[in-house]
Amino acid sequence: MTTSLGIIVARFQTPYLHQGHHSLIKEVSERHQRIVIVLGTQPVRGSVRNPYDYPTRQRMLQAAYPHVTVLPLADNPSDERWSEHLDTMLTNAFPGEGFRLYGSRDSFIPYYSGKYPTETLPEAGTICATEIRERYQDLVGDSEDFRKGILYAHSRLYPTTYATVDIALLNDDKVLLARKPEETSWRLPGGFTDPTDESYEAAALRELCEECGAIEATNFTYQASFKIEDWRYRRESSKIITLLFTADYKGGEIKAGDDINEARWFTLDEAADMLQHNKINKAHQPLLRKVLERRVELTPHLNLLPKGEEIIQE
Repeated sequence: MTTSLGIIVARFQTPYLHQGHHSLIKEVSERHQRIVIVLGTQPVRGSVRNPYDYPTRQRMLQAAYPHVTVLPLADNPSDERWSEHLDTMLTNAFPGEGFRLYGSRDSFIPYYSGKYPTETLPEAGTICATEIRERYQDLVGDSEDFRKGILYAHSRLYPTTYATVDIALLNDDKVLLARKPEETSWRLPGGFTDPTDESYEAAALRELCEECGAIEATNFTYQASFKIEDWRYRRESSKIITLLFTADYKGGEIKAGDDINEARWFTLDEAADMLQHNKINKAHQPLLRKVLERRVELTPHLNLLPKGEEIIQE
């Protein structure tokens, strides 16, 4: 057993310590009189890959190993800077000590460029943290602690701004509007962006085709962005900001799909009249107004609302 400190650098992103964790800690404990566990912390809160924050993992580890010191270390986009931060943290926390760093499955060691020796230890068992998270992520518990844990997890999340796209598809003097089931008002096609979308323009084309059929259109042109007063988020800290695009219709059959019950063309004059008489979804009124204002030079007869005029309530 050596007098240097054994340093375990790992994530421990599991609801409990599995066999591999216990084996790793036991092996290092047999080699060193004192051990320190360094937990990586991420700038993203509450992701599926990193669901547990530092205090939760620290308490889990020290409940099982009260003699072990647990320290946090923030992730860094630079492996070199991360390595420097790790070395500095250790020397500041334990001045004059020697260190040996240990890792196991998918460890930090290939990315570490610091000054201390490292060693990869074989992990006992075949279960990994990813498999454990996948096993339990859909399991609903019935205990009070489980329900308290849900509250804690949500309270730790940052407020989110959800990005959506809305599309004004134009066909000469007409605009395509859509209507959802059980709604009497009309709106522009659109919806939430997806992490698989390559761009907001790609998201706009995808949403347009999902809701209105296999449509061919010209390139999408960004017009403006708007904060959407969506009723689902009215009392939430998270909000929606939409990006408004215009495009010209080139071809394809208009066919309602996804969560749209009806989609059809309206002349710009009809759209302006619908806007004035509150037949456009409230959240989409500023979007359609922006589209009509942009088209007024091409259609001087368009009956746009004067600026500042109130929308008539029917």
